[in-house]
Amino acid sequence: MPQTALKMEHIVKEFSGIRALDDVTFEARAGEVLALMGENGAGKSTLMKVLGGVWPYPSYQGDIFINGERKRFRGTREAMDAGIAVIHQELNLITELTVAENIFLDRQPTNAFGGIDWRRLNLDAEALLGELGIVDIKPTDRVKHIAVGKQQMVEIAKALSKQASILILDEPTSALSDKEVAELFRVIRGLRQAGVCMCYISHKMEEIAEIADRVVVLRDGRTIGEAAAISDITLDQIIARMVGRKLKEMYPHSVRQRGEKVLEVRNFAVDHPSLPGERKVKDVSLSAHRGEILGLCGLMGSGRTTLVSGIFGAFPQATHGEVLIEGRTVDIRSPADAIRHGIALLTEDRKALGLFLGQPITFNTTVASLQTVSSPPVGIIDSGRERALTEQYVAQLDIRAASVDALVGTLSGGNQQKVLLARWLNATPKILILDEPTRGIDIGAKVEIHKLLNALAEQGVAIIVISSELEETLGMSDRILVMNEGRIVSEFARENAKREVIMEWATGARRVEK
Repeated sequence: MPQTALKMEHIVKEFSGIRALDDVTFEARAGEVLALMGENGAGKSTLMKVLGGVWPYPSYQGDIFINGERKRFRGTREAMDAGIAVIHQELNLITELTVAENIFLDRQPTNAFGGIDWRRLNLDAEALLGELGIVDIKPTDRVKHIAVGKQQMVEIAKALSKQASILILDEPTSALSDKEVAELFRVIRGLRQAGVCMCYISHKMEEIAEIADRVVVLRDGRTIGEAAAISDITLDQIIARMVGRKLKEMYPHSVRQRGEKVLEVRNFAVDHPSLPGERKVKDVSLSAHRGEILGLCGLMGSGRTTLVSGIFGAFPQATHGEVLIEGRTVDIRSPADAIRHGIALLTEDRKALGLFLGQPITFNTTVASLQTVSSPPVGIIDSGRERALTEQYVAQLDIRAASVDALVGTLSGGNQQKVLLARWLNATPKILILDEPTRGIDIGAKVEIHKLLNALAEQGVAIIVISSELEETLGMSDRILVMNEGRIVSEFARENAKREVIMEWATGARRVEK
């Protein structure tokens, strides 16, 4: 059996008397990928901050052992010197610098005159990239010019340049395409063979099944059971450990009667923002009915997000075609127009495009429908009514926060997503469009959102869902539309939808005969 590279024993960490970590114990071995799983707020990030020296000794209780030697890190530098590297979900690169400059930041080789030895810098970076089998990134490339997946590789090369023997990967695939994920996994397998110990944090069950050797689960700041070999534990058992209850069905689906057509899009197109004469969405026609969940799937770049953003009025000067709501043509020139006509859009990037992170839950909940908390005719906001309404949604959606005055930026990803849902529930839309509604949130919050969408569909809301997780699309949708290169290329009823066939259409392996 490989030696234990990392052991964290009886770790306790408190914030203002509240225990974020409560007697956490686990170990990870050299040359293995240990999956670290748990709901948002379970303590995963806090635990990794203890390990990485962000929360230094003695701000926590317990012991950390690296290769059998007790360590008490008093800062991040000491943790790095011990061979620990953390690759965060939000990458820590300076995009204006080159790949080589990022890899050796603060450790650039110098020449006899004390200046940077650029030739050696680039050669050393090239050698590291070569060790990882990465041949399509040049040391002289500026980071801002390479894809997010390649930036992940730069972060890994940076960690290895520091002789890291323990690598922490926090949601490393949250913004990667399927192709980039496959490349990342190839690199991870190579590191495993080289004896690197890796702790892999992810909410994606299919990734854990593919890449992890063992799994340890945290719940409410505690380790739940012993770390189990991935071959000895089922998906249902992992979920039960994470949420404290058995989830019989990951994708609950209610039997509903489809109602009349509420949204119709005819010959819709969106101009390409940087290529004159080209279009990102091409001649799309679709419809959505009351009481149905319509899945919209396709690979990254297929035009899914551009299509729904265009319908929502995000590109008023670049859209063509016709949008009808309840049989009447509407002119949508802005998101405000869309909201007024009963369309709501939960955006793909909740932080950049959806939420006001520096504002409280109350503001974020009511900002799209201020008429619900203001008194006509002057429109002055009734703060008491706003607070009471927000508290209703916090209770209904089980939003975990100290109070409705909490800043949204302080909430976990799953709770931020629920705040966005509360906003659009308060707007009482006829058509609810959700772009990646469960990205980056834990399994328990996912199931809650799935149940909510079923309930809304039962109430007659027309729902359109975009998800990069094909299993989610198959599990939730009544109908599925597949996009490829800006067009809708196929349609499936729920009972006829097959994963393999959908992927053939999405990748272009199957094409519409002309």
